[in-house]
Amino acid sequence: MEAVVQTSHGKVRGRTRDGVTAFLGVPYAAPPFGPNRFTAPRPPEPWDGVRDAFEFGPTAPMPGYPRPFDTLLPEPAIPGDDCLNLNVWTPYFSGGTGGSSPLNDTTPEPGGSGLPVMVWIHGGAFRNGSGAVSVYNGHNFARDGVVCVTINYRLGVEGFANLPGAPCNRGLLDQIAALEWVRDNIAGFGGDPGNVTVFGESAGGMSVTTLVSLDLGLFRRAIAQSGAGHIAQDPDDAMLVTREMAARLGIEPTAAAFAALDPAAILPAQASVAAEVTMVPDPGRWGATTAAGGMSLTPVLDGELITRRPQDAIAAGAGRDVDLLLGYTSEEFRFFLMPTGLAAELTHDIVGLVTAGMGVPAGLPAAYRDRHPDMTAGELMATIITDHLFRIPANRAAAGHAASGGRTWMYEFAWRSPNHDLGACHALELGFVFDNLTAEAEGLTGPNPPQALADRMHRHWVDFAATGDPGWERFDPSTRLVRMFDGPGDETVTDPRGDVRKLWD
Repeated sequence: MEAVVQTSHGKVRGRTRDGVTAFLGVPYAAPPFGPNRFTAPRPPEPWDGVRDAFEFGPTAPMPGYPRPFDTLLPEPAIPGDDCLNLNVWTPYFSGGTGGSSPLNDTTPEPGGSGLPVMVWIHGGAFRNGSGAVSVYNGHNFARDGVVCVTINYRLGVEGFANLPGAPCNRGLLDQIAALEWVRDNIAGFGGDPGNVTVFGESAGGMSVTTLVSLDLGLFRRAIAQSGAGHIAQDPDDAMLVTREMAARLGIEPTAAAFAALDPAAILPAQASVAAEVTMVPDPGRWGATTAAGGMSLTPVLDGELITRRPQDAIAAGAGRDVDLLLGYTSEEFRFFLMPTGLAAELTHDIVGLVTAGMGVPAGLPAAYRDRHPDMTAGELMATIITDHLFRIPANRAAAGHAASGGRTWMYEFAWRSPNHDLGACHALELGFVFDNLTAEAEGLTGPNPPQALADRMHRHWVDFAATGDPGWERFDPSTRLVRMFDGPGDETVTDPRGDVRKLWD
């Protein structure tokens, strides 16, 4: 079966499988190249007739993951300029929840009668990833009564470099354009534009909390997985990165000079600078706000779109009308240290230098060593940076949102993978959230991950999108209730590892 929907720019045709209709590679903005290079997103050119939406569209230019991360997080690289596209999975055209009958070439009226909508923003350190990654397939969300959307946005230099002569935060502007497309078009796919949940992980989670802080009015709920609201570069720090990449490319650090190069020609310099920032987060070289996150290219405090760090804006009341669910995995940073063998090469002196460069308060590494005397230096580094980049910022964002009157929930994903000594590492929860424990996810999960955990976690995400309640008690700064997801069963606990959390205050 096929279905046709009229969108703002033309008709698209999707295909139905097992009660779910998928529309893939639908443009929400014009290709960001040629005259559109380094500009804010612009509407796509309308098309005549019906556009087949049977295959994923082009992905944004990216360097891809080095080994072994390419096997842990396999992702497609699809050539083509029309990379500002999105994908929609819906049960509407098969008479699924919210749809009265199979329909063709029709647009239902908005007004609260449609299905809940979930819009996924992928991670990848703002320089990798796409909505076409197999684990992000939205079929099972649609199977369970949700219209699921995954998006692409500009990455790396194209989306996030601070370039004189170009607007900052172009990748975020792409995300906003995609959400505006959802607002204007999702009713045609059976979705309710008044009941949209934006969710994302890692850089996608950081994007989510940033979007919450902007009070856009484009979504009702938000889920930030492993990415809270402390990441935002000072513009001068961001220019240090731009100048270094330009020097390696032999060009001036301007939008015009970068635009004269093919995007692929920029990627090697982008990748080498990114690796140096991550390995040696030196605030003297890269600036304190760049070193603190260990990422070379992130959203910028441009004074226009972003005027203050998202967690500070949220604490001041921004986004209080958005229901917010956020959390982290118990051992996030093991993902970056264990599979490469880097953890075994670290010493406690190196741990001290790296954590100091990232802005970890003096004395904390020693306090962690006192609490964990049996940990190797690599294990200690993973534990400290897990808290610095993920757990503590999530707690601060949750506390600020709840204290300002926002409805807030927290979770921790604690199930441990048997692969590569990963433990409960970064990105491990993705297959469980999407209920896609597929062969592609096995690099992270290992064989035979617990399907019952995926059933529970996926259902909580669906329930949150549908009703605004994931199924456990809310977080507030006095009780700090956190839902723990583990293999045998889940429980809600009070302030897990609260004694360590207080060290950061």
